[in-house]
Amino acid sequence: MSYLFSKDSVFVSSADSKEAVLAEVTEALLKAGYVKDNYLEHVLEREKNYPTGLILSNISETFPNIAVPHTEPEFVNTTKIVPVKLTNPVVFQNMSSPHKDLPVDFVFLILNANKSSQVHLLSDLILFFQKEDKKEMEKFFKLTDADAIYEYLQAKF
Repeated sequence: MSYLFSKDSVFVSSADSKEAVLAEVTEALLKAGYVKDNYLEHVLEREKNYPTGLILSNISETFPNIAVPHTEPEFVNTTKIVPVKLTNPVVFQNMSSPHKDLPVDFVFLILNANKSSQVHLLSDLILFFQKEDKKEMEKFFKLTDADAIYEYLQAKF
C-alpha cells in the first residue's frame, strides 16, 4: 500500500496550532492538486465536530499521540495518507473524549476520494502501528526529515 504515500506530501511542521498545521499542509496539497479549494474549511469544520486525536500509548507506552484529520471525499481529488511530523506538540481534541485536549506529535491526514474506504484507511493505519516492531516505530516517530519519513513508510506500510 505504499501507493498511499507521495514524496511531495510528507511534511515536517513547526506550526503552533492545529489550524496553522492544517493551513500550511493544505497550501502544499492544493498546489499539488490533491485537494480542492474548499478542503481546509471542511477539514477544520469536521475536526471541530468529530475530533481525531488518538492516544497510541495503548499500543506502546512510548508511542506519541497522533491525529488523523479527514473530510468528505468531495473535497479531495485523490486517495493518500499525508504524514506530518510536528516539531512541537500541537493540541487536537481527543477522538474518544472530545472535550479533552490532546497534545499530538504526528498528524496523518487521510485524503480519500472513495467514501467507502475511509474507515479502511484509518484501520490500516492503526493496524500498521500495532503490527510493526515497537522499537522501529519508536525510531520512526522520532524522525524529523520528510524524506526519511517517506522512505520508512514506503518500505514498511
